[in-house]
Amino acid sequence: MLKLNKVFSLIIIGIMMFSCEKDKEANFTLKGNIKNLKKGVVYLQKEGDSTIIDLDSVVINGQPEFTLQTNIEEPILLYLKLFKNDGEEHFIPFLADKGVTEIKTSLKNFNFDAEIKGSQQQDLLNEYTKVMSKYNEQNLDLIEASFLAQKDNDSIALDSLNKLSETLLRRKYSYTIQFALNHKDNMIAPYLALYKIPAANPVYIDSVYNGLTENVKNSLYGKKLNDIILKRASEE
Repeated sequence: MLKLNKVFSLIIIGIMMFSCEKDKEANFTLKGNIKNLKKGVVYLQKEGDSTIIDLDSVVINGQPEFTLQTNIEEPILLYLKLFKNDGEEHFIPFLADKGVTEIKTSLKNFNFDAEIKGSQQQDLLNEYTKVMSKYNEQNLDLIEASFLAQKDNDSIALDSLNKLSETLLRRKYSYTIQFALNHKDNMIAPYLALYKIPAANPVYIDSVYNGLTENVKNSLYGKKLNDIILKRASEE
């Protein structure tokens, strides 16, 4: 117990020092609620060049509701991190834009129970994720069936299941590419190309980038996608 109190004391001191350094008026607010959370620390984070950067944090002591704030220049991927001193990492990624985002989840299933409402980008990601979850469920069924086929030494069934898995993967990639092409005026398009289908045929990645509006090409993820395309071209 003494060790745990010491850990939380150090965290609180760090948060106080961090809070004193915030000098920009926040244009983004995250309102959160973690059911059954009594004690812990929640962080608002973003990706840096080589590490994760803390933007804001709050010590939870009895109340499940909290508010985190920061200043952002454009839509960006942020993370809600929960520290509860259990030796595990607990993150919820979400797409943020200026304004307010709400996240409701539970302590027991922090990642899986997350309900996120906020930016237009996140709404599109929710739509995309809903379809992907169906593909993932089908993939789990194929994995289970493949395991049973291996156990029974049924090479014919295993070969058939492998072909079904390859077909399902192509369908996932095809849906992702089409979703990105359908939303070429939103940063969700380069985001999906970067984070969901990085191993896709370069022709399709190029088609996603070339179809982007100029504003999206000049966005954070539009520039990152272009950097990857240029790097690949220089290595060919």
